[in-house]
Amino acid sequence: QLVESGGGLVQPGGSLRLSCAASGFTLDQHAVAWFRQAPGKEREAVLCISSNGGTTNYAESADSVKGRFTISRDNAKNTVFLQMDSPKPEETGVYSCAADENHYCSGYMFLWGQGTQVTVSS
Repeated sequence: QLVESGGGLVQPGGSLRLSCAASGFTLDQHAVAWFRQAPGKEREAVLCISSNGGTTNYAESADSVKGRFTISRDNAKNTVFLQMDSPKPEETGVYSCAADENHYCSGYMFLWGQGTQVTVSS
């Protein structure tokens, strides 16, 4: 399973680090993506990282987070992270991680976490 943590209330301009921990299987052979679902909107991909961390794929709809959000992974800890710097109120939502069937970011997700709420507000 995948378990997200680290969500909460953050002020605009602040920082928050989300974690996605895997258990029951080894994450290091899979790309992992973070998704966001804002209230009343469809879920959208935010960032994706390949299995070796050498490639970070920014989903087209998430261009606005470039330079502010960073995805990384620690395969030794079986964990993927999403560092959110200077988040904006419109980026409030439930953030979920998902494991890709492939080692590269193919978009074929086979396992999802339950999500963690992030609220950006002053």
